[in-house]
Amino acid sequence: MKCDRCNVNIGSGEERDHFGQTLCEDCYMEALSPVKTCDPWAVHSAKIFEMHAGEDAMLTPIQQEILRILKENGPMEPSILLQKVKGNLQLKDLEREFSTLRHMEKVRGKKEGQKVLWILW
Repeated sequence: MKCDRCNVNIGSGEERDHFGQTLCEDCYMEALSPVKTCDPWAVHSAKIFEMHAGEDAMLTPIQQEILRILKENGPMEPSILLQKVKGNLQLKDLEREFSTLRHMEKVRGKKEGQKVLWILW
């Protein structure tokens, strides 16, 4: 059996049903917890946590790299940033990291014409 979203083979008994779609565990988790960049409660929680934990204590290596790349290169499209980030990330993984950084008010999106650029806060 194959996942209806990513076409990966799913072992017997490992499939998940979500609104008529047969999904693998990863796609099922993504369907249940979609990325939300504009979430006032997440921003509030991140800011409170940052006050108590310290600014850099809560950044993952990938998040630190995203900030470094944007600081050195300026605004860029997500697809270009994905090429510059070390590691084996997919765009959806990068978007999840961006969402977390957005909640911390470290990065934001900016529209220029038809393009959406990611920039430092």
